[in-house]
Amino acid sequence: MTSTPDLQKLAHDIKQWGLELGFDQVGITDCDLTSEESKLEAWLASGYHGEMEYMARYGLMRARPAELQPGTLRVISVRMNYLPSGAQIAKTLADPTRGYVSRYALGRDYHKTLRNRLKQLGERIQQASQDMLQFRPFVDSAPIMERPLADKAGLGWTGKHTLLLNKNAGSFFFLGELLVDLPLPIDHPIEPACGNCSACIQICPTGAIVAPYQVDARRCISYLTIELNGPIPEELRPLIGNRIYGCDDCQLICPWNRYAVTSPEPDFSPRQSLHTPDLLTLWAWDEAMFLKTTEGSAIRRIGFEKWQRNIAIALGNGPASDDVIHALEYKRAQASPLVQEHIDWALCQLRSLVSSENRKHDKLIRCIYKGLADHA
Repeated sequence: MTSTPDLQKLAHDIKQWGLELGFDQVGITDCDLTSEESKLEAWLASGYHGEMEYMARYGLMRARPAELQPGTLRVISVRMNYLPSGAQIAKTLADPTRGYVSRYALGRDYHKTLRNRLKQLGERIQQASQDMLQFRPFVDSAPIMERPLADKAGLGWTGKHTLLLNKNAGSFFFLGELLVDLPLPIDHPIEPACGNCSACIQICPTGAIVAPYQVDARRCISYLTIELNGPIPEELRPLIGNRIYGCDDCQLICPWNRYAVTSPEPDFSPRQSLHTPDLLTLWAWDEAMFLKTTEGSAIRRIGFEKWQRNIAIALGNGPASDDVIHALEYKRAQASPLVQEHIDWALCQLRSLVSSENRKHDKLIRCIYKGLADHA
């Protein structure tokens, strides 16, 4: 006869096993996200999800984990820090000749790393519960509201930028979930600590945080450079700067990220070719080079065409030089219509800048000659 496991002890052990597997925190919550349903419906009704059709496809299932995995009673929520040491964030953002890649994407694709660890955790729980457990791991791989679940599980609170914040770790961490059918004791949410701070709202380059706790993805640089398949709206292109994959501005400005913890996880170590990359070097890549360099990286999922589109915008936002203009012109003939559109925009920006500089130079020369004539 199979004995019933001591659920209190098992919950304690689960958290310890999670730490041993490399997670930085583990919490347990129930499946009730009823309070999120009206918010989700209003967000979708506003069209804030843009082209992310999958956000609307599953409707309220996103807030109902038990519909996603029948029999689910609890969600084990985990977080894992990803900020690499020596991230050189400010240096890269301040240099318009370099491309900025969101820090989470510098290393190996986090989906694989977290999912493998969650699977190991599930197998360990299954063994301890004498095979009474059914489980399913998720890392951005199904319609599930991971941030509200992590919030309920006490891993942090939801900031005004809609990301999860932790007093001891900031927000530079990944989230993952393990859906289980055991009635484990649950943890409780912690008190929000954003107070009157609105730095994340004010710093957003494109004004995507339209209100506290509300993001219009259609204006978000992460959406524009990763999720959006077509042309990036022209009015937003100058605001993107040199960000070629994602954006971290709302996290960088957050006071709680003074306490962000760097990750020792080797999988999250930056690839040198992507850490502080020279834009012209990236622009010179062909598709084979892109696929080879981004193998095993989250970046690969956007494909070469969107990668070129993003770099063309960054080059158009940078300093005008003959090298940049010639590089853009050279690639135009072999580029797709989508990329050609962004090359043309970049060339227009750069030539306008050159023309402006020439006008300033001509005006200076005229002033000098006029001064000499008056002196004579």
